[in-house]
Amino acid sequence: MGHKRQLIFLCNGSDCRGAGAKSLKKELKAELKSGELKGNCKLIETKCMDMCKSAPVVIVNQYFCKKAAADTVLKEIKKALREQG
Repeated sequence: MGHKRQLIFLCNGSDCRGAGAKSLKKELKAELKSGELKGNCKLIETKCMDMCKSAPVVIVNQYFCKKAAADTVLKEIKKALREQG
C-alpha cells in the first residue's frame, strides 16, 4: 500500500524565520486544512537546511522552493498530488 500523503518540509532555521518562514507556515497550515489539500498533506518543520541565502526554503516532493511564497508552494503541492495520484 502506497503512501498517499504529500510531505512538505519547511526550514525553521534562523535565516528562514527571519525571511518569513513563520508567516509562510501560518498560510500553508490554513490552506492545508481546507479544500482538496485537507488530509492529503503533512507540513513538517525542519532544522536548518544550509540554504540560507535562498530563505525561506520549502521542499515539496523533490522540488526545492527557494525564497518561497505560499502561492508557489501551493502550486507545487497540487502538482505533486496530481503526479502521485
